[in-house]
Amino acid sequence: MIEGIVYRGSPVSVHHGKPDAIIQAWLVTYASRHPETEVRANTTVILDAENTVQPDALLRRLPEHGGGTRVNEDGYLAGPPELIVEIASSSASIDLRDKRRAYCRNRVREYLVWIVADARLEWFCLEDDDYRPQLPDAQGLFHSRVFPGLRLPVAPLLAGDTAKVLEALMG
Repeated sequence: MIEGIVYRGSPVSVHHGKPDAIIQAWLVTYASRHPETEVRANTTVILDAENTVQPDALLRRLPEHGGGTRVNEDGYLAGPPELIVEIASSSASIDLRDKRRAYCRNRVREYLVWIVADARLEWFCLEDDDYRPQLPDAQGLFHSRVFPGLRLPVAPLLAGDTAKVLEALMG
């Protein structure tokens, strides 16, 4: 449910599956080196009464380390994760409009959208109650403002080069 509207997900194609797998590997690799964090794939998150979402991936700081989410009595995450990632294969308009608005209002600090059909990434950071688009640095890397050392090389990611994506976390 996004902004009070219930959406039914479309079948997941290979155009979504490979990018999703690379993002999961990237986040799992990062979380394996940062025990104060936890990665979740396709997990229900209750943001507010109008927004219960199931992002493709999220990275959260654990509550005992100042994170914004808690596991509720039903086993769902409640509250805003620090980073949400969406793979926009057939859902780009929803991801860039309705979800973006809901995530911003609920204070998800970073939001990354991979628009597969356009071969581009949009990384938004929360600043003064609004999302500001981030740009890669001169080396083509996005840098998380919330998670130190979480770097994402744009060209290798878009090329599907998982090894180079993971290498960026080492340097």
